Amino acid sequence: MAEFTPEQQEAKQGESTAQAGKPLIRILLADSQAIYRVGMRKVFALEDDIRVVGQVERMDDLHAALTRHPSDVLLLEGNLIAGTTDAIPEIVRIAPEIKIIVQTVGTDEAHTVELYRRGVRGIIPRSIAPELLVKCVRKIAGGETWIDNQSVNWVIEAYRSQATAITNPKSQPRLSPKELSIIACITQGKRNKEIAFQLGTTEQVVKNYLRKIYDKLGVSDRLELALYCLHHQIHKKATEQEAVAAVKTANGSGAHQP
Repeated sequence: MAEFTPEQQEAKQGESTAQAGKPLIRILLADSQAIYRVGMRKVFALEDDIRVVGQVERMDDLHAALTRHPSDVLLLEGNLIAGTTDAIPEIVRIAPEIKIIVQTVGTDEAHTVELYRRGVRGIIPRSIAPELLVKCVRKIAGGETWIDNQSVNWVIEAYRSQATAITNPKSQPRLSPKELSIIACITQGKRNKEIAFQLGTTEQVVKNYLRKIYDKLGVSDRLELALYCLHHQIHKKATEQEAVAAVKTANGSGAHQP
């Protein structure tokens, strides 16, 4: 029986996935510990729709790898960016479409909030079970956010605490009736397809409106929009309970779907 290298096995895996019509999730690993890189490769090698396309052990090599290995998801060791403030924004600048998952030994409120604010799509422990890791990767690759209840509470409190500077109604941005209708749907946890059906329009039109809303409010995704509405009460029909529910169900409602 012929033997294949890990790279050849992954290439054949990608071919079979493409032939089966499944979307292939390309992962880039950035981890200083070889044992974790090997372990994660073995976990993902069992999945037909996930392929590790590259790996690095230092941040110095990551920027080049982002260009050399187009990827859908970056699985990043938290220690590699410890003590830095611009690492995540630089990654996003180089690869705007990549979705970032950070693996940490432990979490604290300030660090968690900052990571989500800077564009991280999920924070997971180093001890995560293999099946949960695969589930996390699939959800985030599909445009969703991986966030636990504790982190949701931290993020909500952080957004509430910065409301003072923008509570004056005169400083509130002007939103059209259609934009307010879309915002109301977002706070109820509805997807673009459901919003389009309710408003009698197309998903593309909804996406275009959402981009305008994000620009006006200074937010970057559905999670931030729900949080913004939560403490600014930007749409009176959207109650606080609805907004909190939208945030807490971000995993299942595609919080980062544009």
